Amino acid sequence: RVNMSNGKNANAAENSSQMTLKECLDECMEALDLFLNNHFNESLERLRPRVNESMYHALIYATVLEMQAMMTFQHDDISNAGNTMKSAQEVCQRFRRKSPTLANKSVGESLNEEQLHAEVCYAECLLQRAALTFLQDENMVSFIKGGIKVRNSYLIYNCGCSQLRSLYKYLIHVHLEGGISFGMGAFNLTLSLFPPRILKVLEFAGFSGDKEYGLSLLHDGATGLNLRSMLCALLLLCYYTFLTFILGSAVYHPCICFRRIMALFEDGCKAQQAWKQFHHMCYWELMWCFTYKRAWKMAYFYADLLSQESRWSKAMYVYMKAACLSMLPKDEARPFGEDEVELFRQVPTLKQKIAGKSPPTEKFAIRKARRYKSPSPVRLQVPVLEMMYMWNGFSMISKRPELTEGMMQTLVEAERTLLESPRNEYSLDDHCVIHLLKGLCFKNQGLLEAAEECFSKVYSSEKKIKFDHYLVPNSLVELSLLYIDQGRRDEAIKLLHKAKQNYKDYSMESRTQFRVHAALAKLKADPGPCISLPSIG
Repeated sequence: RVNMSNGKNANAAENSSQMTLKECLDECMEALDLFLNNHFNESLERLRPRVNESMYHALIYATVLEMQAMMTFQHDDISNAGNTMKSAQEVCQRFRRKSPTLANKSVGESLNEEQLHAEVCYAECLLQRAALTFLQDENMVSFIKGGIKVRNSYLIYNCGCSQLRSLYKYLIHVHLEGGISFGMGAFNLTLSLFPPRILKVLEFAGFSGDKEYGLSLLHDGATGLNLRSMLCALLLLCYYTFLTFILGSAVYHPCICFRRIMALFEDGCKAQQAWKQFHHMCYWELMWCFTYKRAWKMAYFYADLLSQESRWSKAMYVYMKAACLSMLPKDEARPFGEDEVELFRQVPTLKQKIAGKSPPTEKFAIRKARRYKSPSPVRLQVPVLEMMYMWNGFSMISKRPELTEGMMQTLVEAERTLLESPRNEYSLDDHCVIHLLKGLCFKNQGLLEAAEECFSKVYSSEKKIKFDHYLVPNSLVELSLLYIDQGRRDEAIKLLHKAKQNYKDYSMESRTQFRVHAALAKLKADPGPCISLPSIG
């Protein structure tokens, strides 16, 4: 039965004596099953009675609240989740062996069953509290505190990992293994994705990461029947469905069916009504699906829902509303009588900070919307398609020729309108935006010479571009990926290094740098004459 080794913790042991550790774990698994079947309130009710006496009840209860807080992005929810996770950490602390820590091998060998579980639960509490700290607070003291939590968590996972694996021989090992897989997998995967200059600083501070090792740990955790299976699976989904697109290393299925995908997202909205935030994730994906189909009013509809219901990035949602409306003919009625110019003017007033900084996509949207400040604004030519590039949309449609052809028609029409309009200070930049996006369409169509010409036009215009400085390094990256597909390895490496070293302080710089790092790492790992890497677009 759950027991403590110190008399000081007798109360905790007495309170927990009614349930064995196995019984606690079994009940927490039942609560997670309820959560995964959309019975959110019932799940919390099952956990709540023992949050002050069971480390696992406390941790899982706090984890559910943290997931809710990250989706609602409400200050009260974030604060409540932080306080609950702090309480969970205190519960775990009561079960831990007193100092020295697990990193001391002689101490690790003397840990009993509960103390081994408590170490992993405690490390997980630290990690989740750090995430909430970065999400909520913006001052430097909070960042330092969050960094300390991350480091302490990492040390427990890293220093204790081999000892936990070798020492623990109890029947409930699957949950302990799952905890280690989640913690070590998350750290290794996340750290491995940072560009070298950031990674050097982290390695100096004692951090290191191996992507393949991290992915294998998370896969092991996700496929096992343990309390962290859901967290491991969510992290893997985040990596494969989001980060790989940003890094330009995603793999696309040639038979992707948007109709089926859209039906699944619509079904997801019908599955439950308790946590509307799950609907918002579906709205976001549906917005892009309709964008790929150039159904501008439907894309606007979902952007409008997001702008009304979600707190995550109102600047982004309103920008997308305006961008969708701007793609409609001038004489076509706007839904709800809205005006894209007024919406663009609202965008800068809606910016927010996450982890102390404004999200890069919000900064990009604000910069693009600035030209609408003027009483006589110069309209953006293809703002939806430009933002679609930032979210990897052109690669998403690369196996759907009819969708690529539709995008090309839109770009050709925009180019014709631009050529027929009086020149202004934005004209050159607008032409370069169209060249970049046309290059991506040509690449999707297999017209590689035409694509190369488009990317090269942007690069040759470097000194003339006034506002959209992100275009040049991104064109170099797209050109390098084109060269990789053609087996022109040395030329590709040269361009990647140029994009990496010669350009600073442009929109979405971190995303471009991550892509450069990923492409160079892929080239280094595969010394063959030719490998295929999808572009961000």
